[in-house]
Amino acid sequence: MSSAEPIASMDDASASSDNAQVDFRVYKPPHSAAGSPADLPDSYFTPSAADLKAAQASLSARTQSLVNAPLRTQAMREADDKAKRAKWPTIKIRVRFPDRTQLEKTFPSNDKIRAVYAFVRGCLREDVKPIKFVLYQTPPKRELKVSDPQVRDLTLFDLQLAPSSVLHLKFEDDALNHINVSAPLSPEVLAHAEELPLPPDPEVSSAPTPSGGRTLGSSNFGSGSGSGGKSSGGSGSVIGSTDIKVPKWLKLSKK
Repeated sequence: MSSAEPIASMDDASASSDNAQVDFRVYKPPHSAAGSPADLPDSYFTPSAADLKAAQASLSARTQSLVNAPLRTQAMREADDKAKRAKWPTIKIRVRFPDRTQLEKTFPSNDKIRAVYAFVRGCLREDVKPIKFVLYQTPPKRELKVSDPQVRDLTLFDLQLAPSSVLHLKFEDDALNHINVSAPLSPEVLAHAEELPLPPDPEVSSAPTPSGGRTLGSSNFGSGSGSGGKSSGGSGSVIGSTDIKVPKWLKLSKK
């Protein structure tokens, strides 16, 4: 009987060691029933005339800023790029399945996108591993295919995924792309599933209200309650006030 107790302790230690070696996280789908981008048709991602106009305006503004910016040598640009890479040596990637289950893992920023595909495929059930899938970003929709030479030869940093990014997953078999179909992860992976952390509650007021006025979006904006819409300064006009205030210097000039 005494020899069995050390064996049990060794098993517990081995289990704890296995849990410590897990370098990924699995998040269960949130309880809300919001839609998934995988349920949207490809036509949804086609930019409208307004989208193209806004993109052109943004591109023109960026081009103008680059033209007006001082000339930078290649050495200066390389120094800036090196500093950014040093700032983000790793990149956190979260892969979202159609049912909104999420896989999260941290990769070296110099890894290629194939490393993310290999990680995801290794987490799938054996019967699903042969099925092809694609990872993409949205909006706008940007597919990160390993078959694309403009994607596969770039690092995760060069793909502008730093410091963290969410990638959506779509299977070639459309039967797996419905929100009511559970993510086909292996039982070993699902054993580590946890609830998705809730985002922090936004502060009621992120900045103090300036004296003599109100902040946009405040609950009493334009209500004029409490003191007839007067400001704490007692002079000047107040946005949202129901009474027209006359500055003191104007009153004195009329006398």
